[in-house]
Amino acid sequence: MERTLSIVKPDGVKKNLIGEVIRRFEQKGLRVAGLRLIRLSREEARNFYIVHKDRPFYDSLTTFMSEGPIVVMALEGDNAIATVRETMGATNYKDAAPGTIRADFATDIERNVVHGSDSVKSADYEIPYFFSSLDLK
Repeated sequence: MERTLSIVKPDGVKKNLIGEVIRRFEQKGLRVAGLRLIRLSREEARNFYIVHKDRPFYDSLTTFMSEGPIVVMALEGDNAIATVRETMGATNYKDAAPGTIRADFATDIERNVVHGSDSVKSADYEIPYFFSSLDLK
């Protein structure tokens, strides 16, 4: 059983896509092990995305991620990381396969509705950023 983290970003929350995102993950056989609606401060967003601190999009991404509420969820299942990545679609929504979350709902490369851990190492950092072991069921 593998665990991963996914986030419904501020644009997805604003578009009322929380239930749709969860539905798509559950239809792929994933189980929600933890779920929270929160609002990140700019500093919290900067710390979460610290891996991208030297990238040109770091400031705009962290500003965007702190502009409104987000939904963080820990998901689990067989090959959870790959399943979430496939369900979300390519980061650039223009490259995302038809029927993926990003192909269906994203408006640009940053406002692409969802985030998902890209590796076991990322998931091991990202899940405890939002959830303690007591939070996960």
